[in-house]
Amino acid sequence: MKYKFTIVLFVLSGAIMTTRTHAKPRPFQQIVDAYFDDYFKTNPSQATSVGFHQYDHQLEDFSLSAHQRNRRKLVEYLAAFQALNPRALSPLERDDREIMIVTIHSLLLEEDRVQMWRKNPDTYSSAVTSSIFALIKRDFAPPEERLRSVIEREKQISRALTQARGVLRTPPKIYTRIAIEQLPGNIDFFQTTVPDAFKNVNHAVLLADFKQSNDAAIAALKDYQGWLQKNLLPRSRGTFAIGAENYRLKLLYDEMVDVPLPRLLKIGYAQLRKDQQALVETARRIDPKKKPEDVLKELERDHPTADTLLSSAQQQLDGLRQFLIDHKIITVPGGAQAKVVETPSFMRATTFASMDTPGPYETKATEAYYNITLPDPSWSKEKQEEYLEGYNYPLLSNVSVHEVWPGHYTQFLWVKNNPELSKTRKLTGAGSNAEGWAHYSEQMVLDEGLHNNDPRYRLAQLVDALLRDCRYLVGIKMHTQGMTTDEAKEFFVKEGHQVPVVGEMETKRGAGDPTYLMYTLGKLEILKLREDYKRRMGSAFSLQDFHDRFIKAGSPAVKIVRRELMGRDGPLL
Repeated sequence: MKYKFTIVLFVLSGAIMTTRTHAKPRPFQQIVDAYFDDYFKTNPSQATSVGFHQYDHQLEDFSLSAHQRNRRKLVEYLAAFQALNPRALSPLERDDREIMIVTIHSLLLEEDRVQMWRKNPDTYSSAVTSSIFALIKRDFAPPEERLRSVIEREKQISRALTQARGVLRTPPKIYTRIAIEQLPGNIDFFQTTVPDAFKNVNHAVLLADFKQSNDAAIAALKDYQGWLQKNLLPRSRGTFAIGAENYRLKLLYDEMVDVPLPRLLKIGYAQLRKDQQALVETARRIDPKKKPEDVLKELERDHPTADTLLSSAQQQLDGLRQFLIDHKIITVPGGAQAKVVETPSFMRATTFASMDTPGPYETKATEAYYNITLPDPSWSKEKQEEYLEGYNYPLLSNVSVHEVWPGHYTQFLWVKNNPELSKTRKLTGAGSNAEGWAHYSEQMVLDEGLHNNDPRYRLAQLVDALLRDCRYLVGIKMHTQGMTTDEAKEFFVKEGHQVPVVGEMETKRGAGDPTYLMYTLGKLEILKLREDYKRRMGSAFSLQDFHDRFIKAGSPAVKIVRRELMGRDGPLL
């Protein structure tokens, strides 16, 4: 899960402060409030997701003119935050100001240089689907009220997909193919999931309006699908690689990391080799007479069926939570247990598992969903079996640690339940913190005795570590060094011990998610911070105190957490 909001586009409208050299800067929190007020007015789907429901009937404007307004307003907000004197702010406000500045720089980088909005057609079909999904997956309002919002948003879907046609320019073929691959799931969502969500509504007029708007949404998506296949795919000759300079800037603005790419590659390869050696040694502990590949294959055969995969994951969660309490790993906040569900059909092409938490400002609907992607029933039996091998029982436990206890769900509960956390921290975050924390947790809980040092679970943890190491290296190499998608797939299989179907999914994801190195990057940052904090605290150090203090900060870039725990900046890696 990316805790940092993944926004299709960020369009600001309405009156805000016009910065002039003689104008007196407004207080920091006033600028933050104005920024997010505009943010949610023009990103209504995101407003729904975080728990603000006054815009539930609106859908985003994807037009070129919206992008032009967006850029002007972003520049104005950037100037407003930069005009503030840091010395006049509290230490936490100074850090939050820095977070807001890099957040806007990141949005401008996307707007001006990376421009996924011009390259990725799935952005739009998935956006309109997700917008409706946000209205039906949680009962934050009576069904009739939410259905009215669905109808209003569905009426705008045709317009939104028409706007998409107007801004997309020569995307890479892999992006268009992914969009085409996802669209049957998008269409099925409107044909089955949306009507099913309102099957108990008995308001005849409302249901008639819904049938009309839902049929129109399905027709618009089918139209878009046909346009992708007949028009866009033949001219999809662009490159997905964002280039070394854009990659450097993304790391700087998204993760506050300024380590040169050659050094990052060196660090990544060192971690890959370290984890590969650990895998060999762990396999020997299981069976010294077999090759590591054979030990791993034997481990993979022990997996749930497609019918029992979700229930198997659900059964793991209570034990994981109790382990954290019994071993004083971290203070476990109150909150209902996460519910394991199948990944929505429109997300399955590039998602293996994910955590879907309610928004930090959601007050009524607090269900949290741990999504797991089941094998596609249209696949051959052999491919389905290969896929399920990636969900063997020890590896499934590792995924549950990552997504729920003490990973993403635990971090969400801390954000949700901390009244002292600022709006900036509740509504922004860095992937290297959120994904780094979840990935760090996989290794940490085994180090602390989960599963009584059973080497099968360590082997599974290392397989997932190698997956993230490969993401780290493949992301850099595909986007800055010309690595092809075929070479990337081979790298996952050969260097990461991944099954081919996973290598294919991961390569697709990496083409559109350049900095998915954030998992290993963040894990290494957290491990170094823990050691530095341990030296600083001496005999007063406790693991629970470190974890509580780390997670209490929200999920800003690790640079910010390091500053707040250590009292100063320092090397991240």
